[in-house]
Amino acid sequence: MRFKIILLLSFLIVICFNTTAQNNKATISGLIKDKRSDVPVPYTNLLLKSVKDPKAIFGILSNEEGRFSFPAIPSGNYTLEISTIGYKTLKQNIFVGNLSAFLDLRTIHLEEDINNLTEVVVNSKTQEVSAKMDKKVFTVADNISQSGGSVLQSMQNLPGVTANEGKLQLRGNDKVMVLIDGKQTALTGFGNQSGLDNIPASAIERIEIINNPSAKFDANGNAGIINLIYKKNKQEGFNGKVGIASGYGALWVRKENLPTISPQYQVTPKINPSLSLNYRKGKINAYLQADYLYTETLNKNEFVTRTYDDGTIINQQSKRNRDTHFATLKTGIDWEYNEQNTFAFSGLFGSEKIIDHGEEPIFNADYSQRLRLWQFLEDELKTTAMASVSYEHKFKEAGHKLNAGINYTYHREDEKYYFSNTTPTLTGNDAFKLISDEKVVDFNLDYVQPLKQGRFEMGLKMRHREIPTNMQFFPGENSVIDEDAGGWADYKENIPAIYSNYIYENNKIEAELGLRLEYVNLEYDVNPDHPTYKSDGYYYIEPFPNMRFGYKIDDQNKITAFYNRRVDRPNEVDIRIFPKYDDAEIIKVGNPGLQPQFTSAFEVGYKRNMEKGYFTYSLYYRIINGTITRIATTVPGSNLIYNVFQNADESTSVGIEMIYSKEINSWYSFNLNGNLYQNTIDAFSVTNLYPVPSTYYGERQQMVSGNLKWNSNLQLNKTLKAQVSVIYLAPDIIPQGKVDSRFSVDLGLKKTVQKGKGEVFLNATDVFNTLVIQKEIQGQDFSYNSKDYYETQVIRFGYSYKF
Repeated sequence: MRFKIILLLSFLIVICFNTTAQNNKATISGLIKDKRSDVPVPYTNLLLKSVKDPKAIFGILSNEEGRFSFPAIPSGNYTLEISTIGYKTLKQNIFVGNLSAFLDLRTIHLEEDINNLTEVVVNSKTQEVSAKMDKKVFTVADNISQSGGSVLQSMQNLPGVTANEGKLQLRGNDKVMVLIDGKQTALTGFGNQSGLDNIPASAIERIEIINNPSAKFDANGNAGIINLIYKKNKQEGFNGKVGIASGYGALWVRKENLPTISPQYQVTPKINPSLSLNYRKGKINAYLQADYLYTETLNKNEFVTRTYDDGTIINQQSKRNRDTHFATLKTGIDWEYNEQNTFAFSGLFGSEKIIDHGEEPIFNADYSQRLRLWQFLEDELKTTAMASVSYEHKFKEAGHKLNAGINYTYHREDEKYYFSNTTPTLTGNDAFKLISDEKVVDFNLDYVQPLKQGRFEMGLKMRHREIPTNMQFFPGENSVIDEDAGGWADYKENIPAIYSNYIYENNKIEAELGLRLEYVNLEYDVNPDHPTYKSDGYYYIEPFPNMRFGYKIDDQNKITAFYNRRVDRPNEVDIRIFPKYDDAEIIKVGNPGLQPQFTSAFEVGYKRNMEKGYFTYSLYYRIINGTITRIATTVPGSNLIYNVFQNADESTSVGIEMIYSKEINSWYSFNLNGNLYQNTIDAFSVTNLYPVPSTYYGERQQMVSGNLKWNSNLQLNKTLKAQVSVIYLAPDIIPQGKVDSRFSVDLGLKKTVQKGKGEVFLNATDVFNTLVIQKEIQGQDFSYNSKDYYETQVIRFGYSYKF
């Protein structure tokens, strides 16, 4: 309670500061008619004059139908003058705000007789990060210290974002929905995230972080949404960009191997060529983005000490040398059939090839005896293909439009594992093969109607998703794997949803009210011969409301409040019934009985814009019911640990996020962002069914954690830029334990060459090699400590050329 009071008092103190305003742009449109006859008046003169700046004057003529449109008008107060022969000049006060990209004045009547003119105040606001405070946008090219790496690596120094074991966390929570160009795909996962550590950052133009999504978005992701915008140029004619990046990681051994295993990967090579092409002429815009990323990586190098209540102590190392080939190709055509109708066709192909050479030596307490050597070779190929067709109809009023689209995604996961199990008395060789074919069809329909004071949105979405999987075990002599746990399983998901959003604004108040109604029917059919799990599933009909309220203290200061309700449905891999043997004695298993978790989120924010900078402050609170987490248990007579997904009870998160960005002078600017939060997991009790029932009683956990990031940008001369990024991650709780603090420093240089058409860069991540993941886990009758010295220090260099 004391922590929450401190947060509230901090917020009240901060909102006392003053700020300056930021301009946004909107399109103003309407229809001119004769008041008496209600007949359109063509070719009227319209002048839009800024109240503050007399030099800012925009002039146009209405068309033959009496319609007019002022494009790209900055936010502010204006006077609209309408005049034509035979009519009296009409003047209206116009306020352009920040909430909508379009402002529809509807019908304006001109009078032949002299009348007193009334004033009309109209509002509009662009959907930008700093205006609505629901979204932050970052350009990938500006992140010099992470150029040439993966999308996951490029996001690690962004506000509120942390990376842990291949996943992103927003404000300490990994339930993040990742989109590509506003759509869910198999590349990044449907609902939960996946694959971010292999997608080349060179393919991405910018990254959007949405902490408080509106009802227009799918209801997944209680932590928020990350939207990856692929590169897509729209310049006239033929143009493009070509680039090549390379680098080396694991420059020295951070911790020596335990005896009797092969060497760790060292001085690991990376290569990332990329190509972006665009051709635009007339009504056609065609584009292509191709990227390839090859890396050798010390993907895991974890040292674990397990201690059991009977006094047994086991030491082990899990080492994984990984080779990755990841290729993506995105292409499409935008066709403007006429001024009102536009079609877009796009396709995306991704191929990810992973070869893992894994070894796990297991020793007794004093390392005098090797109890076991577990070795595996994983050969995995993931293939993704997506096709999209969309249609946009623009009505005669600017911003009044209808969008429809259909997306089809196919994703194949083809895994082969080969195991070798060596003990002092025997040797066994085993294998398994997994095939998973995912097919998803999404259809969406969205309608937007601009209003005099805001806009109205509504739409629907239909999804059909099916994932048949089949795992076949091939046990050898002296096998230790559970061959009966294989077989087939079918995942089927149908989700129809409808939504509506209403946005309102005047000089002082901004408001948004939305509701998404979602029906989910999930079936999970399991091989009836499975020794533990049977067919399962769930369904629900649930509302997901969202509300946003903004109050403009003056032209310079603003406070905003949010509320939304969201859901995190278990992904197919979370309920997958097959044991995963990349760790011989800490085995991960899915749970088909897993249920969705529902979250209610509250946030209050303050925004302060300054000359050449800004400051934001957010106080947030989340309540999660049915928290999804992994729970580790043992079974009688065995030292094996089974890590199974379960629904715990309620958990909460309360915290503060602050961002301060400032350009100090022409050569130095910085972004300082911090996140301080308290996570709480209430006491709960669950039973892991695999391989035999085992009950775990979890005590209440609570910890104050956070992170601090400082990004400094230096303009050394007209063509040379430098960036220094410092990151500190505080200790945090995880299920059944905690993860210790981490710290890193990244450096980068970028130089413009060839008269601005070329760029070269050099950077280094984790310069001091300090990023080590340290965990402490406390089970029912065991505990273990681990330190993962995986590859974090990488030096990269590259070149790109625009034409």
